[in-house]
Amino acid sequence: MRKLLAALLLAAPVLANAADLQLTVEVPRLDVAEYHRPYVAVWIETAEGQVVGDIAHWYQQPGKGSEDGTKWLKDLRQWWRRSGRSQQFPVDGVSGATKPAGKHRISVSDAKPPLAGLAAGDYRLMVEAVREVGGRELLSLDFSWPATGPVHAQVQGEHELGLITLDITP
Repeated sequence: MRKLLAALLLAAPVLANAADLQLTVEVPRLDVAEYHRPYVAVWIETAEGQVVGDIAHWYQQPGKGSEDGTKWLKDLRQWWRRSGRSQQFPVDGVSGATKPAGKHRISVSDAKPPLAGLAAGDYRLMVEAVREVGGRELLSLDFSWPATGPVHAQVQGEHELGLITLDITP
């Protein structure tokens, strides 16, 4: 019994600082003559613009009758310059196929990168989208880590992105 109590007491500070990050990325339905699903990159950077880590990149996956979309990732200009060009694709747990119009949820645990071991401070969640025969959009949401209470932030895109929401639950 004492060992169990000691283990719980040692784990209490870790559990008290545990937090999960929930992100919703909306890909809007566009009424255009030629529609292509957007490529999207989601990452965290410091307030000074230094990349901490990637959360997601959605691009055309190689498959039967389709080309490998990695050659077009450089069109996500901000992400590519800061993080993308130094990576080997696909990135396990980060890379995925393009998404259709709608709301897409991403969950990030503080036990896994990029949140695992993230130092206390001010950060920015970045979401960039680009679409063939379309436009480009870059949105950001500021947040502090670790969260001392529930956090809810949102930003509305204008063209290639819809509503982006960030929820952190300590």
